[in-house]
This record gives sequence, structure tokens and C-alpha cells, in this order.
Amino acid sequence: MNRVLCAVLSICVLAAIAPANATAQQNSPCMPGMQMPGCTESPTSQPSQKQSAAPMVMNPGNFIDSIIAHTSSGTSAEPVSTPTPMLMTTKGPWMLMFHANAFLVEQQQTSARGGDKFFSANWFMPMAQRKIGAGFLMLRGMFSLEPATVTGRRYPLLFQQGETAYGLPIADGQHPHNFFMELAVLYDLRLGKNTLISAYVAPVGDPALGPTAFPHRASAFEDALATLGHHQQDSTHIADDVITGGLTYRDVRIEASGFHGREPDEHRWKISQGAIDSWSTRLTIEPGKNWSAQYSYAHITSPEALFAAEDQNRMTASLMYNRPFHAGNWASTLLWGRTSSLQEDSVFNSYLLESTVRFHRSNYVWTRVENAERSSELLVGENPLPSGFEERPIGRVGAYTVGYDREVHWMPHLASAVGVQFTAYGAPNALKPIYGTSPWGVAVFFRIRPARAEGH
Repeated sequence: MNRVLCAVLSICVLAAIAPANATAQQNSPCMPGMQMPGCTESPTSQPSQKQSAAPMVMNPGNFIDSIIAHTSSGTSAEPVSTPTPMLMTTKGPWMLMFHANAFLVEQQQTSARGGDKFFSANWFMPMAQRKIGAGFLMLRGMFSLEPATVTGRRYPLLFQQGETAYGLPIADGQHPHNFFMELAVLYDLRLGKNTLISAYVAPVGDPALGPTAFPHRASAFEDALATLGHHQQDSTHIADDVITGGLTYRDVRIEASGFHGREPDEHRWKISQGAIDSWSTRLTIEPGKNWSAQYSYAHITSPEALFAAEDQNRMTASLMYNRPFHAGNWASTLLWGRTSSLQEDSVFNSYLLESTVRFHRSNYVWTRVENAERSSELLVGENPLPSGFEERPIGRVGAYTVGYDREVHWMPHLASAVGVQFTAYGAPNALKPIYGTSPWGVAVFFRIRPARAEGH
């Protein structure tokens, strides 16, 4: 924790002493459709104070501008053209933003392991940004009420595994997010037109590992449920004591992070601190406004409470595509995640393809196709692990989801939607005696978040 506090102070000092010359201010990124601190556009090209308080969608002009906007978790990147609905206003030199997504879900599943539950999956993210010196300082928080809205420390999700509830392994369920999902300080300093250096410090945050996490990806924004590959792909999006540095040149970015590797425990209202004992690095390339690709690698020390002596290596690779069109857009993600145990020499792979199409402004159709390696822990279920238990791969589960929702604008500046999604599963032979040959689940939900600006 002391290291994180020192890093926060270092960022503040860097921001204070960064050169604030006129040339740097003239070269600062001015994004169409938003009032960036330090922009020198004419008043007629900027929204008025009243207009900026309305819900808006940020429209960065290039990769570096989109990084400075920091609308995703951690320092992850989506295609530049990806829309981000949020509420915005200004207060003196500060630009204040609010981003959120919340679902009320009725979930029902078949098979002996299936469950039924009414719950809410949700998060909200306030942000404040201003220009300091030649760079931009952002203060960002992300919070979730899931510790209260997901009772029993889990919601039903067939074939899901990872973390614990009441000291036992979670099987066929997804744990809630922590109340504190992110508390971060970010500073971006532009060195000329094409180069950016960035610093990110977070007592709770998202290291440079994997793509944008599933709750924040545009391709998954309408899906109320977690991915089966979460613990091979993006489970570190809530990590403790994160420090990240990044260098961007034109369309290429390289980052490195240090963080505490243990996953948050099941007491979700608190912040768990620990030594910076893990590391990651990530390469991101955005060859055009509609494309984003990343490869990342990490060594994670003792991530799981049930296997405290086990360290892991993780690799991820992803390709994102977003295509804007009149009154909508099409966002897709292709993702691979691989986690290997350094103690048991076991490897778990997961693959994902998800895609969401928004059309006629208020309609969304999406799909998610997954193939995820499952472990022998599922055979035990939510019971104490036997003495000498070793976690081994037992086969891959297929999950096939389709869904639809339609927005209904009941409240000013907020977009509500009513929707439904259906998931069919394919079980490996080792799990068919428990789950049957064709289990399935259905979720009916009500969704609410900040509205998009008209015309985006």
C-alpha cells in the first residue's frame, strides 16, 4: 500500500511540474462533441454549458485521443469509433462524467445444477478530468452494489467456476463484483503530436492484462451475465495495488503493470491490500478507427484462495471491431485466454466470440459463443475439496447465447430497455451425467444506463 501511495504522489508531482507552455496547450487533443480541458476551439464549435450537461457520446479523433478519454476500465482500449454513452458537464477547469450500466435480472436454468434467481448486476463510474501542465489528470472511481443486490454471494450461471462463497468453491455460479471496483489516478502527457506517456495508479484497479473486461465491452454491453472464460481472460479487472506505465506512438501502445495477484475475497464491501507480487505487459495496436487488437502476458502470484500455493501464467489475445452506421453500430470481439498452473502443470484455454448490433437507434441484438475448458472442481460442486485434490482439465463446455432488447425512454437522460436472452450449453462427456446432454438457461431483464446523444 505504501508503494501505491508513493506512486500517487509521484503522479501528482509530475502533473504539477509538467511544462505548461502555449505550444503544448495548442496541441492538446480536442475531441469533437466534448469539451476537453485546454482545448482552444472556438466557442461556436463547443457545446454550451447547458448542452454539455446533457448525455453525450465521446468522439475521439484518433487512438491517442481515445486513450486520454479513458472511458473503459483500467487503461484498456476499444476501437476509436466505439460509442460511449455517458452524462457530462463542466465545473470550472474540471470536466465531470458519469458512466454506468445496471440490470434487474430474472434468471432460470435447467438441469440438476441449474438455479433460478432474481438479482441485479450493476456498476457505475464517476470521473473527473482537467488539464494540468501539458497533460491531463483524471480521477476515476468505479463502484457496484452487487454485494447487496446479488444475495447468497453468487448468482446462477451453469458451468461457471472460480472464487468462493462461504468458504466453499463456487460451482455453477458467478460471484458478485466488489463495491470498490476501481479507485484510480491517471495522468497522460503528450510528447509531440504522435507520442503519449501515461501513468495509472490504483489501490483497486485493472492492470494491463487482457482486453476491456466483459462488463465494459461494447460487444457485451447488453448481456447481463458473465462470460464462462472470465477467469482465463479478464478476472484481474478488479485487482489491488495496481501501478501501470504506458507509451503510445501513433497507433501502437506498450504497457507494463505491477499488482497484487490474489483475487478479492468473498467479503465484497472492503478493499483487500497486499504486496505488489505480480506483473503483466500488454501490446495494443489500432490500425484504424474501427479496429483494436491486443496481446498480453502476466505472471500472477497465488490468485486463488483455495489454491494459495499455486502461481499462474496467463496469456490473452483479442481482436475488436466496431462499425458505425446510420442510427446504430456493430461491435464485435474475438478473444482467447490461456491460464497455466506452475504447480500442477495444467493448462486451461477459453475462446469467445461476441457481437452486438444496434439498429434503428433503440434496438439491440447480440450473440455470444464460448468454448471454455472446465476443471475437475466442477465434479466436486459446492462442497469442501477432498484432501490432496488437484485441479485438472476435464473437457470444454460450449455456450451459445442470443438476445434482444429494446430501449424505452421513460426518464430524461437515461436509456431503459426490456430484454431477454437465451443460452444453450454443450457439456463434455465427463459432465453429462451431472448436467444432462442439453441444459439451457433464460434471462429476462430490465436495463438502465445514461442515454446516448441523438445522432450517435
